[in-house]
Amino acid sequence: MVWGYYAGGIAVLIFLFGIRIVNQYERAVKFRLGRYVRTLQPGFRWVIPIIERVRKVDIRVIATDIPSQEVITKDNVPMKVNGVVFFKVVNSEKAVLEVEDYKFAISQLAQSALRDMTGKSELDTVLAKREEIGNQIQKVVDMETDPWGIKVTDVKIKDIELPENMKRAMAHQAEAERDRRARIINAEAEKQAAQKLLEAGKIIEKSDSALKLRFYQTLNDIAEEKNSTIVMPFPEEMLSFFKKNGKK
Repeated sequence: MVWGYYAGGIAVLIFLFGIRIVNQYERAVKFRLGRYVRTLQPGFRWVIPIIERVRKVDIRVIATDIPSQEVITKDNVPMKVNGVVFFKVVNSEKAVLEVEDYKFAISQLAQSALRDMTGKSELDTVLAKREEIGNQIQKVVDMETDPWGIKVTDVKIKDIELPENMKRAMAHQAEAERDRRARIINAEAEKQAAQKLLEAGKIIEKSDSALKLRFYQTLNDIAEEKNSTIVMPFPEEMLSFFKKNGKK
């Protein structure tokens, strides 16, 4: 009778120790005496204690940082650049059996690809085409990790750190460019203003009334600015006389 209770208790303990719960976002790779058996799907699962074991694999998209890298661009500019790689496990069996630590391996591959791609590009290209360079890195890393059952979905370049002297040089360059554009805009504005003045002068020249009106307006402006009395040394009708003689 006592042995029966012991046997029952041992059976219960064996059952409890063999319980495994696999979440919806996981897959469990099952081994029996060190040999791969099969991949367990989500839900309640039971394994033989000691004889069998499982290794769970997260199949969600995982983001891993690419540590800051010292890089020299194609035009010999030193800089530091880092990023982030997004990937997911599409074959749990390969991710466990083909590589020791797939997260560490992907991080190392991404670092190497980041150095290579940025080192082959000039500084202006790296700054202006981050997304394009990230896509190139993604293709390289995805190809290398395909035998591991890994799908690299995206690679983003986050920060680019330049030396202080290069930052100052770029700031001076940007300031010079803004100054050049401002000069071009001012010159274009002066050209348009001169054209309008020329057109206005031709219109005034053809009309005595317009000429007189402009003359009076000028006198009024002078009086307002100087706050003085203007004395005309000749009658206003002499303007017409001078104009007629000028045409002769």
